[in-house]
Amino acid sequence: MQLELTGSETVGAPPQQVWDALNDPKVLQACIPGCRRMTETAPDSYVMEVHLKVAAVGGSFEGAVALEDKKEPVSGNIRVSGEGSIGTGTGAATFTLEPDGQGGTVLHYDGRGEIGGLVAGVGQRILKSVAKHLVKQFFGALKKQLAPAPAAAR
Repeated sequence: MQLELTGSETVGAPPQQVWDALNDPKVLQACIPGCRRMTETAPDSYVMEVHLKVAAVGGSFEGAVALEDKKEPVSGNIRVSGEGSIGTGTGAATFTLEPDGQGGTVLHYDGRGEIGGLVAGVGQRILKSVAKHLVKQFFGALKKQLAPAPAAAR
């Protein structure tokens, strides 16, 4: 089953700070929904373990993530693949960062993937809805990671 996701999200941090966060495995692990482990295997290459529930289908999968064709702090590509108890998946996405003119960043993304196994059985409409929800969770967590630390109480 094919899946496509395209969109934009505004993040309240400058492009270099967003770039640094998107290239930090600790930040990514904290932001990727269900990510339990992310380990670097080579520069810009990682293995991760993710636990997700999609409709009535839930389980874990192990996957590989690679960041490619990076043009700091403007654009890059992400390649993912994984398999586990909930099915299989491969995908690629391009992202670009641009200043929003107010000190923040607009992050544009365009991704395509192929989903198979149990998780594909929930249907494309439900799967796309879940994927959009996961993207929203990712960006919500990224915004929290990039939010300024509150001033210490005096």
